[in-house]
Amino acid sequence: MPRIAYVDGQFVRHSEASIHVEDRGLQFGDAVYEVWAVRGGILFDSEGHLARLARSLAALQIKTPIGNASLMVIVRELMTRNKLKDGLVYLQISRGVARRDHPFPAHSRPSIILTARAMNMVQADARAAKGIQVQTCPDNRWGRVDIKTVNLLPNVLAKQAALEAGFADAWFVDSEGMVTEGTAQNAWIVDSKGQLRTRPATHAILRGITRDAIIKTAQELGFTFEEKAFSRYEALSAQEAFITSATSFVTPVIGLDGYKIGDGTPGSIARKLRETYLSQQTSVKKALDSTLLD
Repeated sequence: MPRIAYVDGQFVRHSEASIHVEDRGLQFGDAVYEVWAVRGGILFDSEGHLARLARSLAALQIKTPIGNASLMVIVRELMTRNKLKDGLVYLQISRGVARRDHPFPAHSRPSIILTARAMNMVQADARAAKGIQVQTCPDNRWGRVDIKTVNLLPNVLAKQAALEAGFADAWFVDSEGMVTEGTAQNAWIVDSKGQLRTRPATHAILRGITRDAIIKTAQELGFTFEEKAFSRYEALSAQEAFITSATSFVTPVIGLDGYKIGDGTPGSIARKLRETYLSQQTSVKKALDSTLLD
């Protein structure tokens, strides 16, 4: 079955999908994006992603091109046309097509791209069960990574360098030696005192939707938690570490720069958070379905 994409009002074959040569997302990276995880046909954290999309558009002064209800109809239709059960839905909104010039065009219509991609959740679960190794690198990104723009070249280079060095991913470290986040994930530790920590949601990190959900889950489970930056040294001396994102959910980090974290195996807190989060998302979907049936 051919993959189907959605581009500016039309569902088209993925292989035939295209944008204008002067789309500002292509020319300037003048665009924002969102990614939803889909597992068992369930679209995870949809309201959180819609809220962050609105914040990103507002930060770049891009007009909201479509209402949330209409957008979700398109997302659901895209999932149906691609028979997507496990995977992700990617959305990109650019400022639109205009003559290549730095100032905002006086008249342009935002461009919308939506794609869907299947993922092997069995492999993803196996990866989480095993844990991953990451390496650190200097954080050389611009100062507003809290806006989910398509400007990701430093992230791409950091990820590629990590893969070439034999690691699964990378964690950025700022000029003060503090971990900011991963290339596409938020970074967490269970520190030497047993307290869950992740960096505060300032301009220095992207405020992950899964991050916010895991904070809530951790509090519901009674874990001690604090939004507090941690250093590379603190990560190395931590009891556990893990990442959170829409595609990794909660995935344990068992090593940093070639050194073990804890005993070098996935920790019990990370495993519990992943299990509970996935269960909660399924329960929310069942509750919504039950309400609709009533």
